[in-house]
Amino acid sequence: MKQVVQNYKSGELAVLDVPEPACKPGGVLVRSAFSLISTGTELMKVSEAGMSMLGKARSRPDQVAKVVQSVAAGGVPATYRKVMGKLDSYTPLGYSLCGVVEQAGAGVDDVKAGDLVACAGNEHALHAELNWVPKNLYAPVPDGLAPRHAAFATVGSIALQGVRQGGPQLGEVALVVGLGLVGQLVVQLLTASGVRVVGADPDPVRCALAERLGAAACGDPGSSTVEAAVAELTGGHGADQVYLAAGGDSNQPVELAARLSRDRGRVVDIGKCRLDLPWNAYYEKELDVRFSRSYGPGRYDPEYELQGRDYPIGYVRWTERRNLACFLDLAARGSVDVEPLISHIADFDDAAETYRRLKEGELKAVAVLFQYPAPTAEAKAPAVAVPTVRRGGTAPAAGRPAGTPVRLAFVGAGNYATSMLLPHLTRREGVELSTVVTTSSRLSRAACARPT
Repeated sequence: MKQVVQNYKSGELAVLDVPEPACKPGGVLVRSAFSLISTGTELMKVSEAGMSMLGKARSRPDQVAKVVQSVAAGGVPATYRKVMGKLDSYTPLGYSLCGVVEQAGAGVDDVKAGDLVACAGNEHALHAELNWVPKNLYAPVPDGLAPRHAAFATVGSIALQGVRQGGPQLGEVALVVGLGLVGQLVVQLLTASGVRVVGADPDPVRCALAERLGAAACGDPGSSTVEAAVAELTGGHGADQVYLAAGGDSNQPVELAARLSRDRGRVVDIGKCRLDLPWNAYYEKELDVRFSRSYGPGRYDPEYELQGRDYPIGYVRWTERRNLACFLDLAARGSVDVEPLISHIADFDDAAETYRRLKEGELKAVAVLFQYPAPTAEAKAPAVAVPTVRRGGTAPAAGRPAGTPVRLAFVGAGNYATSMLLPHLTRREGVELSTVVTTSSRLSRAACARPT
């Protein structure tokens, strides 16, 4: 099958042939119909990959801290090999898609082969023809909802979780700073909740789009338009909630939130913008600053995401999966309209070129979708039990003549294996690495691509 990957060391983007994933218990094998490019999160990754080593370090201080810890534990040479191996490997892209279930694993009884589902997760809903998705990271698509619209479910859940963190009430006024993909969805969700919305974004096209989708007024955050609109709608008291859906290094969104919030208002950070809070301004108004963590409760919890252990609805009303289902329902009923957000639909085979056009600004877009080719008869054949990549040669013979190399099949290709074990084996005389078997198609392909 084909998958979009990026080499984080060189920045190269490619569509590679990788092994098909297996259908494991507790999840489903999904053939992609449409996948959504997150023009914020994914392009940030693409841009980071094109930076120098110093630039990468500055953009990811958390990873630098891990490197320092690794040096203290294992020494400089081992850490260097580990870091270079990590950088010179394939990183997957994508986390929001819609597709058709090809096979349901043991323990899955809510969907079957042929059902349409929306999928989430930056390890499971990748830009790839086939993905294995655990049960808490997919939701059935309601009848009548177009697959290209269902592909928005993950990003929609991010916006939905942010709105939930703000606790909107009927009649309130909200300010949304940043009218990219997430900001546009936040505007619609707030409007559907009975909240009057003012938007702030330097792009007049995005401002106009937000007004078409329900915002009362929009304007450049540096102009007087936004401040005047908030004052008019609130009688001069200020916005009840401010949603930060912007990115970048500017502290303007945080300062704007302090200036236009009412006393004891709520400020919710959804995007990844600079957060140097002006202490006096936030203290004097006693602003309530809240963070929204991705798609909702369950995110980053391996027991929830990988092992399928749900949270009781009486204690956690809106989990990741329930947010996915809720957004799909809102879209199916017309409470949220994602069609105006679709700027471009590209063929999956043109993925690398599409990313290039987005990165260089040649393609201006709020949302871009990849459309996948219809499966062929060969593609519909049952998946193999385990993803496998063979380094070369034919199947081993029944016997091995004396003096011929020992051919090894390597099971597992994680960080330790690729940085410590495989390099030694590839340099050893009399050893031929024949096959790599691992649960990740990307890792098996990367391990076999390393020079011997």
